[in-house]
Amino acid sequence: MTETETIAYDVVVLGAGPVGENVADRARAAGLTTAVVENELVGGECSYWACMPSKALLRPVIARADARRVPGLSQSVQGPLDAAAVLAHRNYYTSDWKDDGQAQWLESVGADLHRGRGRLTGERTVTVTGPDGERRVLTARHAVAVCTGSRAQLPDLPGLADIKPWTSREATSAQTVPGRLVVVGGGVVATEMATVWQALGSKVTVLVRGKGLLNRMEPFAGELVAEALTEAGADVRTGTSVESVARENGGVVVVTDGGDRIETDEILFATGRAPRTDDIGLDTVGLEPGSWLSVDDSLRVTGTDWLYAVGDVNHRALLTHQGKYQARIAGAAIAARASGAPIPESEPWGAHAATADHAAVPQVVFTDPEAAAVGLSLAEAEQAGHRVRAVDVDLSSVAGAGLYADGYRGRARMVVDLEAEILRGVTFVGPGVGELIHSATIAVAGQVPISRLWHAVPSYPTVSEVWLRLLEAYRG
Repeated sequence: MTETETIAYDVVVLGAGPVGENVADRARAAGLTTAVVENELVGGECSYWACMPSKALLRPVIARADARRVPGLSQSVQGPLDAAAVLAHRNYYTSDWKDDGQAQWLESVGADLHRGRGRLTGERTVTVTGPDGERRVLTARHAVAVCTGSRAQLPDLPGLADIKPWTSREATSAQTVPGRLVVVGGGVVATEMATVWQALGSKVTVLVRGKGLLNRMEPFAGELVAEALTEAGADVRTGTSVESVARENGGVVVVTDGGDRIETDEILFATGRAPRTDDIGLDTVGLEPGSWLSVDDSLRVTGTDWLYAVGDVNHRALLTHQGKYQARIAGAAIAARASGAPIPESEPWGAHAATADHAAVPQVVFTDPEAAAVGLSLAEAEQAGHRVRAVDVDLSSVAGAGLYADGYRGRARMVVDLEAEILRGVTFVGPGVGELIHSATIAVAGQVPISRLWHAVPSYPTVSEVWLRLLEAYRG
């Protein structure tokens, strides 16, 4: 292959994470020739530094917590976790940070993988610089899809560059358990990693700038998770900011805005995400490097007829499952436009519109207790102008919860649109509720009338009986 070989494809995908893989799969299923460009590991952030390793770390933590609440079993699981076994289990689920299997899958669907750094170098053109410096120019007849994801965003703090802080990547891939860990942030990464490392033996301190944890969910979600972390031994401090950090005597010294001095072995900053768009050549097509990319509901970048931004880079819903959903929509839209088929631009819930990004985004936080939500919170629904009512139920009131665990603590809320009599949002907090959320997602995405939900009879005795309790509370 020469240094400047040009190869033409129907579709070129920048980024081989789950989102890029799904765009490629849908394009190939439509018969379009497809190239995928990746500079790191095929499988992306989710497979190696986010979803899979974090949940592999959390599973034994949650299983032990559940077992400790079951009579006849609780006394057998009072000892510490086998940290080495937990970390080895995590390594297995990341394939030891090797991507052979994922690369083989791309090959199996017929997509060409180009390893190297890909940059836009003009309209419908991507130049790939390989590990050996070799350059290839890929042109796209129909579409280029930017699926480069996001990275951890670090604050501008004195001393931060010198201490080599943990981000989500280090927190999910560490091979040893730190004796002390400070977690800065109150979102999903912060709460999940605090849960993991506290259970594995770290002394965890959580520093939250705001009033509480999980501030994008209903307030009670963060409250219940904070209570559980505190009971597990973590020190959760709200209304606290970090003023400076420094390395001293092999550890890290953290100074807060209140003047507290905290000594720790490692510090994790879970303070937000930034788009991986700073070095992909956006300037060559009139866009701002480092920016989030604005898209329509077919995931096409505003002002273009060939460029798509799918997944985290469009800042619509920074979740792997939502990015994969967007990829399926984008792939269908690219294929339809390539065939010349008309696409109704304003048709919600259609084959070419990612409507769920606005109305029905589900999420599970795998803490103990779990927090799961879909759609709008009460505050979001009110801000959107809906006339709504929140209906709350104590999850421990259903028989299935008591059977699940002694002393079960949890709460459920549904946000009812009083005019349409449909659900705008649902939130569950409690052990095991992650498996409840898809029923809520169907109700919200399907805009199922309350009158019809009354006929969806939950099996007894399951935790799902909370649906009946919610509907009874609504009807009075």
